[in-house]
Amino acid sequence: MFLVVFRNRKRPDMDAAAYAADAARMEELAEAQPGFISFKSYVADDGEVIALSEWASAEAAHAWGRHADHATVQRRGREAYYESYTLYTADKPRTHQFERQPE
Repeated sequence: MFLVVFRNRKRPDMDAAAYAADAARMEELAEAQPGFISFKSYVADDGEVIALSEWASAEAAHAWGRHADHATVQRRGREAYYESYTLYTADKPRTHQFERQPE
């Protein structure tokens, strides 16, 4: 598994409707990519967003990063949507799991 963590803060003057449309389209497109496993996004009380995506491999995640439509929206994000962002990646992250068994 390959994990991508995208921490970001939006610009206060961004077009929220345009961002929402682009985000929905990118999520739909990412889900159709080979190697896609999952995507979730969380908003902190201070407005920072944490988006997590899981991929079957680093190659699959990198292919998504280079996808033409995704690259276009990434450019638009830097120009119009984001105040700042940081991207973290982890190949084969250490994983611990727990799942309660039915009684």
